[in-house]
Amino acid sequence: MKIKSQKDFYSGLMFALVGVAFAIGSTHYTVGDPARMGPGYFPLILGILLAALGCGILAESLLIETPDGDRIGAWAWKPLGFIIAANCVFGVLLGGLPSLGIPAMGLVVAIFALTFLASLAGEEFKAKEVAVLAAVLAAGSYVAFIWLLRLQMQVWPSFLSA
Repeated sequence: MKIKSQKDFYSGLMFALVGVAFAIGSTHYTVGDPARMGPGYFPLILGILLAALGCGILAESLLIETPDGDRIGAWAWKPLGFIIAANCVFGVLLGGLPSLGIPAMGLVVAIFALTFLASLAGEEFKAKEVAVLAAVLAAGSYVAFIWLLRLQMQVWPSFLSA
């Protein structure tokens, strides 16, 4: 069978493989049943749904003709690097890295760093827009995680909250 859309084929394959991996990984936890869900129930259902979505996209890529075959272009290294770096920096700033002497800077600083670094992955950078977005994300995260979910995590750098 001929692949009629490369982009859809590889996207569907990726979704199916990640879904199967999550479904298999979730079986190491207690799954439970719909009335009494265990910690593995949600990842199992999500993995199955993701795998089913991937199979649907795979089937579409083999059945529906596209004008140019939707060829996959070159890798976008710049956005990939900035997005991965932004997530790594977020984790380090949120929890710190004691082995390297980097203290935890808290939720707000981590979100601002994540937003500014991830915005460098795009074609254009507008500092005012990114600052507004970061402020909205930080405020929303504070409300969701600290107020509503009552999670115990550092919000500000320790030298500011002391």
